[in-house]
Amino acid sequence: MINIVNRSGKNMADSEVVQNYPTNFETWIDEFKDWQTRIGFDPSWLGDYRFDIKFDWDTAGKEIEFGDFEGMPKWDRRMQIPQQNIMDAIITMVSVQGDTEFASVEQQNHLLDTAPTEYDKKSALRIMCEEQRHGWQMAYLLCTFFGEQGVREAAKLLERNAQEGTRILGSFNEPIDHWLDFFMFTHFIDRDGKYQLKMLSTSSFKPLAASMGPMLKEESFHLGTGANGLRRIVKRGVIPCALVQKYVNKWVSTGLDLFGTDDSTSAQWAYVYGIKGRYDERESGVSADREHLNEASRDLYFQELREEMRRISNARKEGEPELYIPSDKFRRGIGKYSGMNFTVEGAPFEGSDQEWKEYLATVLPTEEDEDRLINDYLKQEWIQYREWKGN
Repeated sequence: MINIVNRSGKNMADSEVVQNYPTNFETWIDEFKDWQTRIGFDPSWLGDYRFDIKFDWDTAGKEIEFGDFEGMPKWDRRMQIPQQNIMDAIITMVSVQGDTEFASVEQQNHLLDTAPTEYDKKSALRIMCEEQRHGWQMAYLLCTFFGEQGVREAAKLLERNAQEGTRILGSFNEPIDHWLDFFMFTHFIDRDGKYQLKMLSTSSFKPLAASMGPMLKEESFHLGTGANGLRRIVKRGVIPCALVQKYVNKWVSTGLDLFGTDDSTSAQWAYVYGIKGRYDERESGVSADREHLNEASRDLYFQELREEMRRISNARKEGEPELYIPSDKFRRGIGKYSGMNFTVEGAPFEGSDQEWKEYLATVLPTEEDEDRLINDYLKQEWIQYREWKGN
């Protein structure tokens, strides 16, 4: 058994931890236990970790902060939500967020047996514990505040499966075959998760906004694990930076796609309703461009990726090529560049379909790359050792 202690930060004691659950959520918990069995997650791995339902009401705010209802009291319960379409939009956002939490555990839990160090094993397990808690939080919101409709959506969180490719968002159906993928995922995709959580932290639905504070504190460890893992890999120097770059190219595009379509009317209406703001909503000081909300958050994310990659690249050994973030036009599946061929530098690719396929083999992992990674590099001491200092 691996003992994981829940250390959520100094201020977590200021949050409310729910003590009594409604009957429909208790029923959902039984279904959750069945889900753990189906995906092969042993509950004994949790140690004394608890899936607490936590709310930080202070950071949630009292008044709606943007949109057409700005200045009105935030909605505490379903009956206060003024329109059915607004309630439907909130349910969708809670469902999508919950879906990602359970999906990531399905993607990652098989890696525990092949962890390169005890530190990495316990870090990954902590992440999976906290992702499950985040999923609990979203299921609790659905079951507690949204009646039968919410109960149905909560059940679906456990019915879809990443390994079957049925999760809502594409990144959460991608296989995570090895630990290099894991560190890429936690660095790029969990960093996107930080953005999504922060955009919901100002929501007009107060229980959703109040859920985000504790989740953001925990999420910071997840993306930090990714950044530190990549830095340790680059510093060790066993896996060539040229190969690491191919995996960067693979994961960045799917992270960018998670921000949704350009000129999104869904994002615009979510802003009008006050249920999902900008990443820097409270800090911005300027009016939102409601027609380009997804683009604005994606641009901030993209700039953060570039800054982080410069830090990671600085750890590389002498003679290794510099790591970089590929163009936001490369290999996009959503948005104005979807289906268009651009190089990693952002230049239009002018060749034939066959030439494009050949080009991709030079910038994305191939079967030969995977074989070399798994059967050569990952058999060595490929990551800088780090000692686990927790319990």
